Amino acid sequence: MSTTALKSAATGKAPANPVVAFSSFMDKFKPQLALALPKHLTADRMARLALTAFSTTPALQQCDPKSIAGAIMVAGQLGLEIGVNGHGFLIPYGRTCTFVPGWKGLQDLANRSGRATTWTGAVYEGDEFDYRLGDSPFVHHRPGDEEDQKKMTHVYAVGRVNGSNWPIVEVWPMSKVWKHRDKYNKQGQKHYSFRDPEMYARKVALLQVLKYVPSSVELSNAVAVANASEMGQRTDILDNCVTVADDSDDMGAGAMTAADFVQRVEGAADRESAEVILQQALAYGLPPADAAKVEKAFATKWPAQA
Repeated sequence: MSTTALKSAATGKAPANPVVAFSSFMDKFKPQLALALPKHLTADRMARLALTAFSTTPALQQCDPKSIAGAIMVAGQLGLEIGVNGHGFLIPYGRTCTFVPGWKGLQDLANRSGRATTWTGAVYEGDEFDYRLGDSPFVHHRPGDEEDQKKMTHVYAVGRVNGSNWPIVEVWPMSKVWKHRDKYNKQGQKHYSFRDPEMYARKVALLQVLKYVPSSVELSNAVAVANASEMGQRTDILDNCVTVADDSDDMGAGAMTAADFVQRVEGAADRESAEVILQQALAYGLPPADAAKVEKAFATKWPAQA
């Protein structure tokens, strides 16, 4: 029996409903939220979207409400809605909630300026796919019927800047996407890419294209937030500048363990990626016995080549 249930049995009171409690919290938070929102968003709508995400994601209910409020504030300052058409998501890491912009949100911000258009796609086994880089880049993609995200082969992004002769094209095979994740992921299996691989992979390709298109303050901030979220870092936006919050004291269950590093080493795309993960583990401050476990996993899975 849980602690909450024991207290309820002892006091004779029904356990508090976390959704009701969070709804009450959001009612008090709405006036502050309204001050940060752009004209096309309202505090009532953002509160409803946040409540929907909270009620349908049990792990969010373990997060500090102030952390969730901060993530909602970041979403509002970027002008992105939570969970709507994949604009962005509230992702729990232990007791800390992080706002993660989705590829659709980034694409929308890039297209709003009217100075460029962007789009992205995922290629599956059985699709007709061809591309070329260089001075006449193109992407040709005719999707097939495959929908199993484990069978993605490539992701791509394309940007067209008004007045330019050629599009900006970025194509990544999935091996490169996972190698990129292995290099920057500090959350192990808790990283959101394991739950939403296509969303993550398409965003990785899109982020490369966004380096070369005209940018607004909102888009620049969204890219910075997206980059921080890859490593599970929470962000704040103050005076239109993104700062990475120090959550070292309240990450709690989100902290990396030896098992997390072992899993990442064993699942790395190649020996080079696994070696980067090993160095991260050794620099992370694990107890010596745990660090030795990661070193042993690396030596077993990726033996030195003769």
